Amino acid sequence: MVLFLTRTYFPEGTNGKIQCEGKLICNTIELPWKKNEKRVSCIPEGKYFIRKRYSTKFKWHLEVVDVKNRSFILFHPANNALQELNGCIAPVTKLSGPGLGLMSRKAFEKLKTFVYGALDRKESVELIVE
Repeated sequence: MVLFLTRTYFPEGTNGKIQCEGKLICNTIELPWKKNEKRVSCIPEGKYFIRKRYSTKFKWHLEVVDVKNRSFILFHPANNALQELNGCIAPVTKLSGPGLGLMSRKAFEKLKTFVYGALDRKESVELIVE
């Protein structure tokens, strides 16, 4: 399965949308682009794989693997990129401004269910960030 994350960059944050086979799965918010600096920048454009991950903070969620010079790039709920993200990607139901979104938990559950279904079928899940 291939997911496409198409971005629009703003100084205050990065907005995007995740699609699979032309169908919108959810919108996204991220930190602004700051040359891939840890904890203050979104990740570089490119091809990545997604896997399941568990932590006590986020429970079951998603991790973007093999991001150059970065680790623990996660998909998890957040509605304000600058206040709640350290380089991760937050699914949101609706965008409300640069790096801002609404109903993140709902969008996160939708994305997680969609991706976990593919992973449970032993499919690889590729994320193309553009």
